[in-house]
Amino acid sequence: MEKILIVDDEREIVELLEDFLDQQGYSIAKAYSKKEALEQVEKFLPSLVLLDIKLPDGGGLDILQDIKDTHPEMEVIMITGLADKEIALESIRRGAADYICKPIDLNYLLTSVLSRVLSAYKGD
Repeated sequence: MEKILIVDDEREIVELLEDFLDQQGYSIAKAYSKKEALEQVEKFLPSLVLLDIKLPDGGGLDILQDIKDTHPEMEVIMITGLADKEIALESIRRGAADYICKPIDLNYLLTSVLSRVLSAYKGD
């Protein structure tokens, strides 16, 4: 079973994504801050992280960089309420696999998640 870590300070978003992805058969862990996110990355060792850009104790781009420095194989999809082209480009430059704006289109999210899982199996 693939493991996904959901990181967002908005509990409603986390619960929505958790319910949706759990129904798709994924194992889910949650974090609501930078500190919790980095702890869960080490403890849960997800294959994919859904990461909000803005958290109360740190920026998502910094967390993305920390994840990629320690676990370069770990896939990260950035989630944000801000449709900012520069942040999107910076996210991709730092290794994010995708950049999804809120409100989240669950069909698009599932397509993005599935493509990350399939590429991991193919060794891409």
